[in-house]
Amino acid sequence: MADDDNPVPPATVLVMGCGSVGAFLAARLQAAGAVVHCVGRGRMLDALRSHGLRATDIEAAPVELPAESLHLHERVPSGLLPDLTLLTVKCSGTADAARALAQRLPPGSPVLCLQNGIDQAGQARALAPRLDWLTGMVPFNVAELEPGHLHRGTTGRLAAQDAPVVQRLAPLFAHAGLPLARHADMRPVQWGKLLLNLNNPVNALSGLPLRAELMNRGYRRILAALQREALAALAAAGITPARMTPLPPHRLPALLEAPDWLFRLLARRMLRIDPQARSSMADDLAQGRRTEIDDLCGAVVRLGREHGVPTPLNERMLSLVGTWPPPGEWPSADGLRQALQAPGS
Repeated sequence: MADDDNPVPPATVLVMGCGSVGAFLAARLQAAGAVVHCVGRGRMLDALRSHGLRATDIEAAPVELPAESLHLHERVPSGLLPDLTLLTVKCSGTADAARALAQRLPPGSPVLCLQNGIDQAGQARALAPRLDWLTGMVPFNVAELEPGHLHRGTTGRLAAQDAPVVQRLAPLFAHAGLPLARHADMRPVQWGKLLLNLNNPVNALSGLPLRAELMNRGYRRILAALQREALAALAAAGITPARMTPLPPHRLPALLEAPDWLFRLLARRMLRIDPQARSSMADDLAQGRRTEIDDLCGAVVRLGREHGVPTPLNERMLSLVGTWPPPGEWPSADGLRQALQAPGS
């Protein structure tokens, strides 16, 4: 919470990408006193106009905002001068979002990229070099439980590239229950998060909520194998991923492969997951949307190729997501492992 030494600064925040994560952040920041404008797609905007915005949390009290209090837009409003823009579109939407922001925001406007993947800020900067692109990271999971209701089902602290605007607005984020960890170099943090996000396609193909999937040793062993390939590529590239869990990254695969009883004992913090939580990739597959698999497993494959490290399981996962299983059918852990090891993988 804010205090006399760290007052909450007045701020206007633009959320570019009012999906599950974007809407959740918008709710918390608006409840903390910021003026928040949201740009999103028709489906989510229609839900918010009809139901308002409710943000619930595994740790914090719920936030409920009536529809009439929300500033909702289908495109970046002309003349808006936000103190900070949060880019929360899917990775596939980065280019379009960067161009749209460049057309409406004044030069030098800071944009914090809170997306998965490794170099979204760099891609955006190449298309809109006059804006001030910053790298960030969202560690927690947010699911849309029903229209207008977003729920954070896991824990974690937002991370952001250290910059004057981030320092100035840190009290606002803290007051919103979204404390920021500031980093001079975000690349190790991004790779540390990507190692964990390699579970997204496993979870999406399992058809299970996150906690139930992680309690299945068969699925965990698949995640461990994907992580080992990534760790080998990172070692060859001389990149040390940041620690995102109590264990250092190189020890995660062994923990994941442990028997269920031992994993439950050793991974208590990792298992602080709401039973309703699921990966955003699972939602994307269920709704027929393009997934971020190329920015997760694809990033591992590209790094491996660059440094001569084979990554066949990540490469095979690229082709599986979106094409298998048939709608409404979910593979067992054994079935998924066999598909990943099939000829041609």
